[in-house]
Amino acid sequence: MSKARKYLRVNSYQLKGSLKRNGYDWWWHSFTGYKKSTGEARAFFIEYFFINPSRSPNEVVYGQTSEHSHPSYFMVKAGSWGTDGAQIHNFYPLKDVEFRRKKEFSIKAGRCLYSEKQITGMVSVSPEEAANHPEYMSDAGSMAWNLKVNKTITFNPGYGTSWFFRKLNAFQMYWHAQGVKTEYTGTVMYNGEEYIVPGEESYGYADKNWGKDFTSPWLWLSSCNLVSEISGQKLKNTCFDVGGGCPRVFGIPLHRRLLVFLSYEGQKIEFNFSKFWVKSTVTFNFVEGEDVLHWSVSAQNKKYLLDIDGYCNTDEMLFVNYESPSGAKNFDRLWNGGTGYGEVKLFQKTKGNTLEIVEHAKFTNAGCEYGEYKKNVE
Repeated sequence: MSKARKYLRVNSYQLKGSLKRNGYDWWWHSFTGYKKSTGEARAFFIEYFFINPSRSPNEVVYGQTSEHSHPSYFMVKAGSWGTDGAQIHNFYPLKDVEFRRKKEFSIKAGRCLYSEKQITGMVSVSPEEAANHPEYMSDAGSMAWNLKVNKTITFNPGYGTSWFFRKLNAFQMYWHAQGVKTEYTGTVMYNGEEYIVPGEESYGYADKNWGKDFTSPWLWLSSCNLVSEISGQKLKNTCFDVGGGCPRVFGIPLHRRLLVFLSYEGQKIEFNFSKFWVKSTVTFNFVEGEDVLHWSVSAQNKKYLLDIDGYCNTDEMLFVNYESPSGAKNFDRLWNGGTGYGEVKLFQKTKGNTLEIVEHAKFTNAGCEYGEYKKNVE
């Protein structure tokens, strides 16, 4: 069994035990499509999201109400970044969700389908609904999609997502990236405009998160569209993924910890604090400018040093909305974008504590995220 196929177990439904009443589980997809009429590029996202499924299986319960209830629902979130960007939410009671758990895992609710090889669906919220229902946490708009999915490079964080730590619900927030590099093929209709999603040039990404609550700070940066500054060639088998912030293990915060993964033309390099024998260290910084956000990450292990500088224009981003299993909405400025850009530099450590440049590349079409809980929230 290949590792990617083995990791499908981690990529399946994780809300078991206490997480059924106090947990969330979601599958995230982001990619680029091109307007059929003009060829203009546009970045999209789609997410399939469960929260507290056993609390109210027969009806949707929203957390952002005057009663501040524990939410319970299946939500489909979809939308786009950039001009006329929006996040659009539709909700379903758990009784209306169909699961297929044997052989190939899938989820179906209404016209929305999630599986490893195909995602389809539609969401729609009218301006009146968006204005009159703040509990939806949604903008107005509509989007429909029919996409084949080919996840070609996987990052599994390792011991933290092993069956043992999953069974213990040791981490407050888990992360698994089944498709750091993913090819989406098909079509999207966004607010009445048709977009073509062309496989390799979709520059797609797919991951999942689950747990009892979120992490603060919350940082994510990833791209699979890189061009070498050394050779001038496109690095077709290269991608990177950075995630984390402040993981909690058995309630204990591990301050300022990131997981960093680089697949460089087939060679996989990790900077992973849970693999102590690799002796990884990662430092990061985030600067919120008025017009541009800046992520800087420096990671090293015994063999390599990796420096990443990422940027995204604020007018192309959203403040993405989530509520926790408790019903709290602790993020009010969770920056989220899909049009990031920047550069990476990879060095190999040689004898005598010198560094030898391996690659210097520019990247675009990056997914990016950063947020911290509101003040007075731990």
